[in-house]
Amino acid sequence: MLIAGFPAGAFQTNCYLVASAPGSDAVVIDPGQDAAPQVRAALAEYSLTPVAVFLTHGHLDHTWNAQELADEFSMPVYIHADDRPMLTDPGMGIGSALSSMIGDLEFVEPEKVIEFVDGEDVDVAGLRWSVDHAPGHSRGSVLLTPDVPADPDTGETVSVCFSGDVLFNGSIGRTDLPGGSHQRLLDSIAAKLLPREDDQVILPGHGPQTTIGAERTGNPFLVDLPDIKKKGRFGL
Repeated sequence: MLIAGFPAGAFQTNCYLVASAPGSDAVVIDPGQDAAPQVRAALAEYSLTPVAVFLTHGHLDHTWNAQELADEFSMPVYIHADDRPMLTDPGMGIGSALSSMIGDLEFVEPEKVIEFVDGEDVDVAGLRWSVDHAPGHSRGSVLLTPDVPADPDTGETVSVCFSGDVLFNGSIGRTDLPGGSHQRLLDSIAAKLLPREDDQVILPGHGPQTTIGAERTGNPFLVDLPDIKKKGRFGL
């Protein structure tokens, strides 16, 4: 699997392009402010054809260039229903303190929007993506986990999850914006992330990558969550 990522915009939001291989179809994840030129450059570099935009949530720093790219390449934008209203009214997700960054800009929905559903599998760009609703940072935050095919030479696989702003390297998403809830975020992490294997790679919305194992043992925000080093222990 090919993953090309880069930070973009004032908030240095990680945007990712994901494809099964160079020269194939690709998904664009979280094209935020000023991401579009770098997305176009990466598409050309790897000879990729973009077929969908996936949004981990509706905050403007993750969605700013979604409509531009989606309509340019005639591809749908996927987002959870709870965050869809932010596509046309981003101010509702960032609060009055940050709304000044929008100014007089107007935002419209892409021509085609598809709503993520918790627990569904979405087949896009030659990959099957598992969707997990994980509210707390925003009402409609989701975790996106592609079913990565085994390396044909070694037989090895690397499990990857795009966590948006749910979980970071050494931290968690902020919960002081409209729709945020600290307890709901911790509940989402405990239920949807910590039961996963230690070696699962987490590719977050900001900052460097990490693993479930590293966050389970070293993330100070998770110390009071249930000890679930064995998969499936949560809630049993």
